Amino acid sequence: MQIKKVAIIGGGTSGWLAANHLGRALKDRVELAITLIESADIPIIGVGEGTVPSIRQSLQHFGISETEFIQSCDVTFKQSIKFVNWRDKHKHGEGNFYHHLFDKPYPFNGDLLAQLICEPSQHFADAVSLQHALCESHKAPKLITTPEYTGVAGYAYHLNAAKFAKLLAKNAIERFNVEHIHATVTGATFALDGTIDQLQTDKGPLSFDFYIDCSGFESILLAKQLRVPFIDKSHQLFIDTAIVAQIPTPPESSIPPFTLATAHQAGWIWDISLTQRRGTGFVYSSQHMSHGLAAEKFDCYLGGKLAEVAHRQIPMKVGYRQQFWAKNCVALGLAQGFLEPIEATSILLTDFSARFLAERFPYDRTQLEYLAQRFNETVANAWERVVEFAKLHYCLSDRVDSAFWRDNQREDTIPENLQQRLNLWQRFIPIAEDFPSKFEVFNLDNYQYVLYGMGFEAKMTAGLPACVPAWQADERFSRSKQQWLAQLPDHRTLLNKIHMYGLQAI
Repeated sequence: MQIKKVAIIGGGTSGWLAANHLGRALKDRVELAITLIESADIPIIGVGEGTVPSIRQSLQHFGISETEFIQSCDVTFKQSIKFVNWRDKHKHGEGNFYHHLFDKPYPFNGDLLAQLICEPSQHFADAVSLQHALCESHKAPKLITTPEYTGVAGYAYHLNAAKFAKLLAKNAIERFNVEHIHATVTGATFALDGTIDQLQTDKGPLSFDFYIDCSGFESILLAKQLRVPFIDKSHQLFIDTAIVAQIPTPPESSIPPFTLATAHQAGWIWDISLTQRRGTGFVYSSQHMSHGLAAEKFDCYLGGKLAEVAHRQIPMKVGYRQQFWAKNCVALGLAQGFLEPIEATSILLTDFSARFLAERFPYDRTQLEYLAQRFNETVANAWERVVEFAKLHYCLSDRVDSAFWRDNQREDTIPENLQQRLNLWQRFIPIAEDFPSKFEVFNLDNYQYVLYGMGFEAKMTAGLPACVPAWQADERFSRSKQQWLAQLPDHRTLLNKIHMYGLQAI
């Protein structure tokens, strides 16, 4: 039976990302129709305001103008995540920090890289990239004359999630002829072979050949109807609750070109600057901190303003589904699972999974079993690698000021594959071959910034001479850094110009 009618259940970022990926990849299959079903009764979570650099490729692939995107979604540039107080303040000082940058480290040779790694007093990111200085100076990653989706430095975006979903919807409907209907899905009926036959909705039954579940935490089809089990990861990643609030900012205020992630005794706080407000969230482990104390500490971080702004508490079920593709249904976004907001992993996995599904979308039902097996293996591997990378931030910390940090350092809470990698890297510098799968969503560069930003001790550096400053090691590196610091505009200044004049179209 040929697949001609596809339903996406749920809007928001995940639903409309799926609609654009499928619409773009399948535009030549004229017999295929895509319908997105969105309920007016279910609000969008709308707190995922950070992205990773790969989103630029997707937006360009969809045919969306970067200028329109920036102008319509309150966009700011994101060049890094700045981690503050993730190390012991008594050893490293109050306000200690490191950057996980979005640029590749400068390609020093192995011996010099080892020397850079061995010097704990120097910021690794500053020694290997000009982007550290750009971030600390609140510089933009490009010029107004730089073409769309390209930059002097690597970047992603901060954005208004609700406005982003609307832009994606507009593009999918106008460019790829995706049908958009409003209905609330309440259940499903099944064919004799166990596949979904019809959706039950408040508007009556709706029948399709293939279903994509983007219904968020509720996971209406994969969890509730197909009853796919959940793999709990709360024994490895403890964060399970968030309090979120949006704080207005003055129009002339400086805009940091990075996500600020400030650690506290039972988790951390995200702080994302958009053009007119800050998106903030206090994430914590409810096993290590009471909800009342969490609200008090968040209020303290916000300068006593929590009661003055709308805020809400969001519980998080930590883990993912045992399968992401069952029968004729695939789950994307929060319907797949959720870990925590660190490193913007949710939108990363959504974009990755939606793109992979679109590239290997079945023509008929005879292909379902094989494609489902391949999709499940690939996406499960991606989820496990994301669990490991998220855990890396916690288990490397030398903080011992609370049970939360001590528990994160216990070996029984660290994934086995991560333990093996850490043992290897104590003797050998990490290399690209340590990440053999093309489906690794975090690679060598990402690990280097976190490992050496956190002061990871590698025994292979013992006995090496004192670190050679980067500007002595390579004069070209130093000259380039100074030149771009002088040439690149202030972050807000560039954004104001983009709103006035736009960027160069490619």
